[in-house]
Amino acid sequence: MEANQQVATINILLADDDMDDRFFFDKALKEIPMASQLITVNNGEQLMEHLTTHTGPLPDILFLDLSMPRKTGFECLSEIKENEKLKGITVIMLTTSFTRGLDLEDNSRKTLIRMGATDYIRKPVAFDELKQIIKQALTNLAAKSGI
Repeated sequence: MEANQQVATINILLADDDMDDRFFFDKALKEIPMASQLITVNNGEQLMEHLTTHTGPLPDILFLDLSMPRKTGFECLSEIKENEKLKGITVIMLTTSFTRGLDLEDNSRKTLIRMGATDYIRKPVAFDELKQIIKQALTNLAAKSGI
């Protein structure tokens, strides 16, 4: 990289109704040596309002909780991928542990990928694992898009 080139900042949007999950995501992100900016929203309605009315740049990547009040991650993903302005956003679906069985979880994963999600990740309990998942997603994004 030439000395006069600037490192691009990755614009990240996190949609998650759990305050603790938002806190730990932000904390993990700050420990990852990549230039990034994080915006968070608390539910699906806030997410869609932000995406459709915000005048700044669209996020480079969206971490989207599957189970949120007012509008689920499924509903938001569907709306995002049907919108010409938004459909290019990289979307990583997040879920808490799935207790209804691996077959149902596998079907959900396949459905979300078919709908346009880039990945489907179960939220880890360990902080270091969360940090690694975020870092891997951002590294993949940077490699794919040249950020």
